[in-house]
Amino acid sequence: DGPPLRRCAARRDHSEPLMAENPPSIDLESVEPYLSGETFDQVVVGSRFRTASRTVTEADLIAFVTLAGLTEPLFLDEQGSSAAGYPGRLVPGTLTFAYAEGLLMQTGAIHNTGIAFLSANVEVTGPVFVGDTLTVVVEVTEARPTKAGNRGIVTTRNTVVKRDGSVVMIYHPVRMIRGRQ
Repeated sequence: DGPPLRRCAARRDHSEPLMAENPPSIDLESVEPYLSGETFDQVVVGSRFRTASRTVTEADLIAFVTLAGLTEPLFLDEQGSSAAGYPGRLVPGTLTFAYAEGLLMQTGAIHNTGIAFLSANVEVTGPVFVGDTLTVVVEVTEARPTKAGNRGIVTTRNTVVKRDGSVVMIYHPVRMIRGRQ
């Protein structure tokens, strides 16, 4: 007949709720965020850092061009890329820019301090293909207070680099960043 069935020693009384009906509230403003960027007055002009890296995948390319409506054969199929003279699946510059901004956000550099993305001068300097791995080198080129005084304008030079060291994009975003409270 086999061994007897064993019952769990600790059984929960199902008449009691799992959570308290009125759990205590927490004032979230009183708890510091785990990740917080620098305020504009903490930023040092000339400072540099690099982001993590990310490889562009076929799935990323198809999802992005479909979502953005970039349904150009140049981006949709290998034949479209090769017909235009490219040796692989070409990635649109807008996806390269989106990757670069995402890699920057992952650093936490402007978490809880970024107020607005104001503008950017973008220069595409080389092609990006599916399978390329990208990293961004960020250099602060300007930081100045606004007239309001409790925020500032920060400009950086963001250089997008492939694993082989070749530069594929340079852009200069201008952002409004909060100051010290």
